Amino acid sequence: MLREFTCIMCPQGCDISVELDGTTITSITGNKCAKGEAYVTQEIENPMRNIATSVLIDGGELPLASVRLSNVIPKDRIFDVMAEIRRVELPAPVHEGDVVIHDVLGLGADVIITKDVDVA
Repeated sequence: MLREFTCIMCPQGCDISVELDGTTITSITGNKCAKGEAYVTQEIENPMRNIATSVLIDGGELPLASVRLSNVIPKDRIFDVMAEIRRVELPAPVHEGDVVIHDVLGLGADVIITKDVDVA
């Protein structure tokens, strides 16, 4: 089976073709650097993602504060992590760098505030 990717690891944006035999990579072509090969290998074997979203703030000058993960998580766990984040409501104030959820779902990533929200 042939799968096509556009590499996001450098500005070249190589169009990379990957030939698979089941789940085994048999060839990778089109990458102009080693980063492209590493990128598509990870995408096939263990795709990882980061999340940027927001949490509710009670009594803040803004109703929401932006958050992100401190590390990537497995792609197939995004909806589980988002469910945990949606349950969070924090009292104002919150500050950039505050940890909202430590080691969310045991995945080795913290949910952290990325923007200060002061009291209204």
